[in-house]
Amino acid sequence: MFSYMRQGKEFYRRLFRLALPIILQNLITESLALADTFMVGRLGEAPLAAVTLANIPIYVEQLMIFGFQSGSSVLISQFYGRGDHRSINRVLGIGMYAAGGITALFGCVMYFFPMQCMSLLGNDAAVVALAAKYCRIVAFSIFFGGLSEIYIAAHRSMGNPKLGLCILGVSMVTNVVLNYGFIFGRLGLPELGIEGAALATLISRTLQLVLAVGHAVVSKTFRVRPSLLFRPGADMARRFVRFATPVVLNETLWGLGTSLYPTIMGHMDSSKAILAAYAVAGNVEKICTVAIFAVAAAAAVLVGQSVVQESKEKVQELGRVMNTVAVLGGAVVGVVATVLLYTVLRPLVFPIFELSAQAEGIALMMLTVTFVFLPLQSYNTTNIVGVLRGGGDVRMAACIDLGALWTVAIPLSAIVGLVLRWNVLWVYLVKGLEQAAKAVIGSWRTRSGKWVRDITRQEA
Repeated sequence: MFSYMRQGKEFYRRLFRLALPIILQNLITESLALADTFMVGRLGEAPLAAVTLANIPIYVEQLMIFGFQSGSSVLISQFYGRGDHRSINRVLGIGMYAAGGITALFGCVMYFFPMQCMSLLGNDAAVVALAAKYCRIVAFSIFFGGLSEIYIAAHRSMGNPKLGLCILGVSMVTNVVLNYGFIFGRLGLPELGIEGAALATLISRTLQLVLAVGHAVVSKTFRVRPSLLFRPGADMARRFVRFATPVVLNETLWGLGTSLYPTIMGHMDSSKAILAAYAVAGNVEKICTVAIFAVAAAAAVLVGQSVVQESKEKVQELGRVMNTVAVLGGAVVGVVATVLLYTVLRPLVFPIFELSAQAEGIALMMLTVTFVFLPLQSYNTTNIVGVLRGGGDVRMAACIDLGALWTVAIPLSAIVGLVLRWNVLWVYLVKGLEQAAKAVIGSWRTRSGKWVRDITRQEA
């Protein structure tokens, strides 16, 4: 039944070599983000809720950047399979123009209209005021982060995930150290509280861009050609628009949709406790799912390169292998995480954040529901982000990802949370329905085989 899993030791070694640096990168990033949450949480529930609120537009922007990364990767991984470095330079240039433009726009809105933005997302005046202060300082850090992340993603698509591990690792360590100094007035730095957390983020993202530019200058494995980077050409722009735009729209609308979850929670009863719990639960969830997203990223690279190198039947088989690995991995992580939640996190970790009893109970519920649905989430992430996108089927991937979110999850969440005023548990159960719907439609598309498309040959 699972004979297709016999791919040989070399295949699994290659998968491991691709996934491990991404796992370590994400683990460092999310662990340090949890440390940031802990330090802000020491200031009280209101500052913690404020940072959660301020991060909603940043989260949407980051998903748009992820869209540009994924859209670029669809092209770069296939061009790399052909050994076409000139085209990779052009794709990288368009990706940076797009990322730079959108992050500059977000930065301007967040800097000049922070109160207006935060007032749309929450109803607690004290939390909104704190969130606006944080928002204005952190505004332009997203511009520096966006440009550097496009460059890092390009190298990941060429089979070099270690670069992201190094650059983002240094950036995040710097962020945590400066957070400690600026939030509490340690290490000879002024005590700035929540504004110190924002300043630490701005400095660390600036360093991130400096490191990326430095690598681009000295790298010998992939030469950045400024003439192609800054003048990518109309033909490549059309190609990028055709294959990257659906991915960008996918991530943007998905980001807007998922950001409505905390927005809905921010307008429910006991919103302060719910948002504080969401901040802690969200960071724990991200740590527990680093392997899942690493498998999806590795799948995008492997599938994208195999499309131009292997037969259609072999690519389809590879898709089945990656989806099976994802489901098995998600099940193992879900079981282990659930056990740790009740034996380690609840008695030992949660008290560190000084949550109220109500917020702690909500965080426990959020994580329990999340871990139950983890195998489905893992399958959907790898199938949509890795297999379908890597195979060039970007439009259908977007339809599957967005259809369940906007037609099922968001409307039902708004109804149970804001109209019926039910417990926040129901909002999380609705999120589980979204994963089930995606799995059904996504598996049908994968079995059809229509997702295998050599977009470099079609556009030549």
